[in-house]
Amino acid sequence: MTNQSSKESVPKIVCLHLNECDRKKCTALKLKKFGILEIVSDIKGKYRSSVILNPLSKKTINVNDRTIIENYGLMVVDCSWKKIFNLKTLNLHNSRKLPSLIASNPVNYGKWEKLSSAEALAAALYITNYSEYADLILSKFSWGAEFKRINNL
Repeated sequence: MTNQSSKESVPKIVCLHLNECDRKKCTALKLKKFGILEIVSDIKGKYRSSVILNPLSKKTINVNDRTIIENYGLMVVDCSWKKIFNLKTLNLHNSRKLPSLIASNPVNYGKWEKLSSAEALAAALYITNYSEYADLILSKFSWGAEFKRINNL
């Protein structure tokens, strides 16, 4: 993957998967099948310093977080939206929320901020200038281009 100015690095993408979803509809598990992300069962060790997408974080992800992603990776937490408030305990240094975005996935289409793991990862990657890798993620879903279009990414 290359961009116009230089070779775009491939970020390490991981998912803390809490097994609360319909496995047939889980975007994180689909991305794992394509070798795009690694599933982990906790945040200990080498991923503790990664940028962790957490909608309850006080900090919003921005382009300056790219350095953290380059060094430690990007993590999404895959859990049920019904249990999202359990993430309050994830008060980690590099916890980040996304700006308000509209979901295009079939489960939550048109809803503000109810993104799938794939949508959240793609948005974070666009924001941190990993556009080609974000495009790759969205290309795995029939609704991926719609997510980019309706959010002007």
